[in-house]
Amino acid sequence: MFTEIERPLSKNQTVNQILKQIVLNGIQSANFSDSLKSSSSFDVQIEKTKSQKNGDYATSISLKLSKILNKNPMEIATSISNAIETKGIIKNIEVAKPGFINFFLSEKWLIGNIENILSEGSNYGNSNIGKNSKIQIEFVSVNPTGPIHIGHARGAILGSVLANILKTNGYDVFKEYYINDAGNQIEKFYESVYARYLQNKKIQASMPEDGYQGEYIREIAKEISKSFNEKDIPSDKKNAKLFIGEAALNLMIENIKNDLESLKVFYDNWFSEKSLLNDGIFSEALDFLNNKNLTKTKDGAKWFTSTKFGDTKDKVLIRSNGTPTYFGTDVAYHYSKLLKRNFDQIIDIWGADHQGHVPFMKSMMPALNVDQERLKILIYQLVTIKKGSAAIRLSKRKGEIVTLKDLIEEVGVDVCRYFFISKSPESQMEFDLDYAKNESKENPVYYIQYAHARICSILEVAKETKIQFNDCDLSLLSHESEIDLINKMILLPDLMQNIASNLSPHHLPHYTLDLANSFHVFYQNCRVISEDKNDFEISKSRLKLISATKIVLAKCLEIMGMDAPQAM
Repeated sequence: MFTEIERPLSKNQTVNQILKQIVLNGIQSANFSDSLKSSSSFDVQIEKTKSQKNGDYATSISLKLSKILNKNPMEIATSISNAIETKGIIKNIEVAKPGFINFFLSEKWLIGNIENILSEGSNYGNSNIGKNSKIQIEFVSVNPTGPIHIGHARGAILGSVLANILKTNGYDVFKEYYINDAGNQIEKFYESVYARYLQNKKIQASMPEDGYQGEYIREIAKEISKSFNEKDIPSDKKNAKLFIGEAALNLMIENIKNDLESLKVFYDNWFSEKSLLNDGIFSEALDFLNNKNLTKTKDGAKWFTSTKFGDTKDKVLIRSNGTPTYFGTDVAYHYSKLLKRNFDQIIDIWGADHQGHVPFMKSMMPALNVDQERLKILIYQLVTIKKGSAAIRLSKRKGEIVTLKDLIEEVGVDVCRYFFISKSPESQMEFDLDYAKNESKENPVYYIQYAHARICSILEVAKETKIQFNDCDLSLLSHESEIDLINKMILLPDLMQNIASNLSPHHLPHYTLDLANSFHVFYQNCRVISEDKNDFEISKSRLKLISATKIVLAKCLEIMGMDAPQAM
C-alpha cells in the first residue's frame, strides 16, 4: 500500500498540493504551529524551480515565517526540512540562502505517474475545482457592420481556449456573442448598403458621411440584389432602406458565424441587443436603478449616478431623444446576465479600445447589488500585422481589412489559434505572416505537432512488429531525458488549475512547446525501438513512456483547438 506521499498523482491532485501539505505538516512537526495560531497572514507557495541544481520545486515560506516568528529564516527552513520525511515523492531536501527549501523529487515516484496518465487518458489534467459553477464568457461581440478581421481573432481564440480550460476544471461554461444590432452604427451600416444597392441599380446615390466604404459592402448589396425580386422590396425609401439594411445585417451575422466556426470558435448563444429593448429587460433594469435612487434627469436625458461607486463621471443611459446609449444597454445586458439568468460569474473579453469602459463596469456591480468578484474583465491589446518588413494598418470604415477568412487561407487554423493564444492578453502582439507560414522546427506549431506525429509513427512501428509493452519494467527509465520528460508531464494538472484560477491561458502553449521540446531531446538521446535484443526491455518501457507523452500532447492540442496529426 502507498502512503499519501508515496502514491502517484490521483484525479484532482497536483504536485503543488502534495508538497504544500508536506510543508504544512513539517511546520506542525517543527512545533511552529502554536506560535502561528494567531496569524493568518501566511500561505505556503510552492514554485517550480528554473534550474535543476535548486531542485524540482521550492518554497520561500521560511522568509514569510521569519517576520511572524522573529527568527532567522535559515533556522526556520532547517527546522522544517528536518521535520519532513524524505520518502515517497521526495528524494532529497536542501536548504539554500536566504531561506529557501528545495525539493528533489524521487525518480521512483515520478515513474509511477506514467501508469496514472495512461489510466486517466484524455481526462488527465482535469479537475473539479469549478464544482459546476455557472460561468458565462462573452467574447468577440464586434459590431456586425463588417467582416471579422485579424484583430478580432485574438479575442476569439482567447475566449475559446479559456472556455475549454474552464470546462476541464469542472465549470459549467456558457459562451455568448453579444450582437450589437441596435444604435447609430447600425443605422450608418443600413445607409451604406442601401446606397450601394441603389448604385447597383444604376440609381444615383451618395454614400453617407463616415459610411462603411469597404468592398464587402458592394458584395453584400450585390447579394441582396440576387436574393430578392423588385416586388419583395418596399417602394418607399424609408421601408426599402430598412428592408435592405436588415437583410444585409442578417447576411453579415451569418458570415461572422461562419468565419468564427472556420476558426473552431463556437457559441452557445447569440444574444441580440435589440432583444433587451423588445423583451422589456432594458426597462426592467432602468426601474431597478430608479428604485434605488441611482438615476437623475438632466437636460432631458436619463443619467446613472455611477460616480457614487467610483466611476470618473456619471453616465447617460437614455438620450434626450429617447434612444438608449451604449452605457444604457450595457447595464441592461449585465442585469440580464447576473440577475435574470443568474450566472455565478461572468467574464467579459474586450479589446484595448474598451479599456476606458472598465470603471463604469466596476461601478455597475454594487449598483446592481452584485459582488464585484462575479465580474471579470480581460483586456487584450490590439494586433499589428507584419508581412515582410511592412506593417499593415486596419480600418473597417475605410475598407482596409485583413479578414479572418484571408488569414486562415494564408496560414491555417492551427497556426492562427496557437499564435494568438501564445501571448499574454496585456502584451502587444505582432503577427508575422511570413514566420507563421514557416514549416520548420522554428515554427512552434510545426514543432509541437511533429512531436505528436513522431510518437504516432513509433507506436505504429511497435504495432506492426507486434511489440507488446503493457507489461514492462518502468524502473528501467533512468536517463536524464526520460526523467525530464516525466517531470514535464506531471506539471499539467497544476498548470490547468492555475490557468483556470488566474484566467491566463497563454501559459498553455508555452508548456506544450516545452513538453514537445523535452520529447524531441529524449528522442535524440534515447532510441525507443532498438534492434539490439539486449535493449528489448528498455524499448518496451520507452514505448509506454511515449504513449503517456502522446496523451498529454494530444490533451494540450485539443484544449487549444488544434489538430493532433498522426503523420506529417
